[in-house]
Amino acid sequence: MFSIMTRVGAVLLVILSVFANAETGVTESSEANAGNDKLPANTEQVINSLDEPLYTPFIERYILDELKQLRSEMAAQKHELMQQVIDREHRSVDRGVAYATDTITYFFYLIAAASSILVIVGWTSIREIKERVHSYANDEITKLVSEYESRLEKIERQILVKTQDIEENTKEIEVTREVQSLWMRSQQEFNASSKIRIYDQIIAINPEDVEAYTYKADAVLEMQEPQWAINLCQQALEKDPNNAHAFFQLACAHAALDNLEESLRYTCEAYNCDDNYREEILKEELLAPIRNMAEFKIKFSIEDDTAE
Repeated sequence: MFSIMTRVGAVLLVILSVFANAETGVTESSEANAGNDKLPANTEQVINSLDEPLYTPFIERYILDELKQLRSEMAAQKHELMQQVIDREHRSVDRGVAYATDTITYFFYLIAAASSILVIVGWTSIREIKERVHSYANDEITKLVSEYESRLEKIERQILVKTQDIEENTKEIEVTREVQSLWMRSQQEFNASSKIRIYDQIIAINPEDVEAYTYKADAVLEMQEPQWAINLCQQALEKDPNNAHAFFQLACAHAALDNLEESLRYTCEAYNCDDNYREEILKEELLAPIRNMAEFKIKFSIEDDTAE
């Protein structure tokens, strides 16, 4: 338990350090923007000549691995506690059977003594008394055995259920880790075809992942396939009718097909579902044809911003 708490503390320290680094990066970025006029003239050329991203997914991977290890250790401790409970139940059963056996033995001795007295006085024979005692003892033992067998079966069913839960949790952890790895790969890809293959793998693992459909539609639009993007967005809306990203991609696809009325309608739907898309709507190049429409200007004149 102490090692688990230590690991939890280490993970929290890593997360806090990530947030601290992110805040420091934001501060440095603000200071850099404040002194943007003093940057050398070749800064943009240096940035464009970078061969690889300036970030690394190792920290995120470390956190995920640590969380997986913590869940595995907690599952192992849970299994160990269940095993201890089962062992105690078995010991209780053994004590109960021993107690019942001793009780029946003493009872048999008592009956034998009473039978001897009765035989002496001539009430019945020793054989009849012996048969009755054996019959009674067998009945009592059968009842006890049946009762403890039913208890053991109940314990076995509980263990089976707990085992299935642990296996399901393990599979869920593996699937989540694999999907997270695929999402990280997709963020590092710059080729639309490669992104589509990765999104197809995510959909194959989890067909209910709506974001995979919408981001695949975005990649398809980069390949100049608006009709394909429309079909993907419709599939996403079947699973989540209020998905703002799907509406936004639909608006871009219809704009690429010159269906300006449909594009405007889906643009309004995306804004109604999530007003954070306002900036994306005003900057998206594919939506440039609808930004001069009167209905668009009326819809987005709620804020002080001016439609481009």
